Amino acid sequence: MQPSTIEQKNKERGHHLSNTAHCRFCNEELSDVFVDLGMSPLSNSYLKASELDQAEQFYPLTAMVCPSCFLVQLREYESPSDIFSDYAYFSSYSDSWLEHARQYVEMVTERFKISKDSLVVELASNDGYLLKNFLANGVPILGIEPAENVAQAAIEKGIPTLVEFFGRELAEKLASENKRADLIIGNNVLAHVPDINSFVGGIKTLLKPEGVATLEFPHLLNLIEENQFDTIYHEHFSYISFLAVSAIFDSHGMNIFDVDEIPTHGGSLRIYASHKKSSHKEQDSTSALIDKELAAGLDQMSTYYTFSEGVQQVKRDLLEKLIEIKNEGKTIAGYGAAAKGNTLLNYCGIRTDMVDYVVDRNPNKAGKFLPGTHIPVKDVSTIKEDKPDYLFILPWNLKKEIIAQNSFIREWGGKFIIPIPQVQIID
Repeated sequence: MQPSTIEQKNKERGHHLSNTAHCRFCNEELSDVFVDLGMSPLSNSYLKASELDQAEQFYPLTAMVCPSCFLVQLREYESPSDIFSDYAYFSSYSDSWLEHARQYVEMVTERFKISKDSLVVELASNDGYLLKNFLANGVPILGIEPAENVAQAAIEKGIPTLVEFFGRELAEKLASENKRADLIIGNNVLAHVPDINSFVGGIKTLLKPEGVATLEFPHLLNLIEENQFDTIYHEHFSYISFLAVSAIFDSHGMNIFDVDEIPTHGGSLRIYASHKKSSHKEQDSTSALIDKELAAGLDQMSTYYTFSEGVQQVKRDLLEKLIEIKNEGKTIAGYGAAAKGNTLLNYCGIRTDMVDYVVDRNPNKAGKFLPGTHIPVKDVSTIKEDKPDYLFILPWNLKKEIIAQNSFIREWGGKFIIPIPQVQIID
């Protein structure tokens, strides 16, 4: 089928929107729909019991794709200050993520000779889960974290933390105070910023002439190939390919000289960026990844138009399996009150008629209710007390860790449900 025919077919299917929006990077007009997940609340807006009978705000969860730079993105329905000023996600509650951070610090310290004479700045530093490793090595550090409740946890660990959003303005202020960085870290934050040009421009301003910035973010190619639609939620403004991120950094006078494909969050990229005039040499990994994305069609709009079909199939298969289990009189408990889980549950219309409750290791979530679905969140100890027949793993990217931690459910014949990339039952 020719691209023009595909575009016409997708117009007929509603893959185009008429109301005008513009790309947050290149300002191209947006009208092409990547996937429409209906209406959804903010995925981290957990509810107290007293809020269950109050009106709840839902927003369109429609991802668009830019026909010029191929950046997949959501419109900004809520400001970052509303979303992130009081945040429910604490990185330290995932053992595998803590180990990932430790290994990263070990690697980057050796590769770029990070020492007591360096300054390491982390953007969206959360509760200090990563910077504490540099602190233990005596390296000067600075965390920048907009969520005050999360930043306070880092400060209590002795990690200097600014409670602010990062962008050009803050970068210029820090640079004027002689606080330019040898290493800037941004793990799973690039997707969270609506003004991506101010953010990347700020990195350029804050970075020393020979400094390095490393950023990690879920890879759009994995999202497409493995039906990872549940990673789409309002807190994630952008969904990024290497083609798109290369263009963004290039436009701000920076060069991505190396890239790693890493397994976190269902498949992510770790990019290494520097000033174009720095001495860092470009590695073969960058051209190899561009070739890989071109081979997968990430420069062709037809690739983006077909994503919805796989998403709808996952929804049908998951509902069919859950209905089958419930018709057998079995019980299902969810594991992990994760943001991605809230996208999945709301899009599929799964509520307490399917999932009795969800457990989570984070005490800040226990006792609350999931947004939209109002499924109660309980302490992980509830699993051993209730002995559910099935444990539905919502943060499927941590399935190995979660299955290992809950292997005891085999004592009563319990099984695990994995929803993505396709429904899977694990004994």
